[in-house]
Amino acid sequence: MQIVCDHMGTDSSLASNPWLVCLDDRFGLIHQIRNKQCRLYSLGLGSDDIHFETSMANNGCEVHRFDPSVKSAHILESHRFWHHRVSIDWRDPHPAVAAQKTHSNTRKLRSILDEFGHHKIDVLKADLESAEWKVLENLILEDVLDQIGQLIFEIHLHWPGFEVSGNDSSVVRFWYSLFKELEWKNFRLFYSYKDLSKPQRFLKKDILNASSCYTLSWVNTRWK
Repeated sequence: MQIVCDHMGTDSSLASNPWLVCLDDRFGLIHQIRNKQCRLYSLGLGSDDIHFETSMANNGCEVHRFDPSVKSAHILESHRFWHHRVSIDWRDPHPAVAAQKTHSNTRKLRSILDEFGHHKIDVLKADLESAEWKVLENLILEDVLDQIGQLIFEIHLHWPGFEVSGNDSSVVRFWYSLFKELEWKNFRLFYSYKDLSKPQRFLKKDILNASSCYTLSWVNTRWK
């Protein structure tokens, strides 16, 4: 870990993966929660596990869940919990392609922020089944990280990921470069969870006592 977080939440006891945020007083999230002014974006691809999102909404956060499996374009589940039938990608679709696919809605996070008029996200959670590397790269390239207080990403290591190519060394260097970019942007890792239920594989090789899936949590130490 790069930084110690003394108080972590929220309720992950019922979830298949522990999605944890840092609630230390020195960071802004706990104060935003107390003032009912926090905002969570959750990026997914068909997961039915929304315990974390529900807990954050119950704690007073405005929650936006983006998932292409949502039945309608926008659903308000409760006073603070929205579901959007949108797939977050590292690129916006070509207008001609988007026009032909009336039920397909793929957008970059920057485009969503501009459309919704949101300037800050207190927590960004992502479970994108190997698309996380390119999405994270896009957040770095478009300077979206400055608008985010905490990141919780499920990362997958069993293969390079979508549109990531090269030999094993170049893939690892690419992954490492993204983590270094986070560090340069004042993000510090405070929690790591190894999912032992997933295959013990790393870049298509069996590795004893490893996991192909980790959940990592970072806090932006300059977040205001």
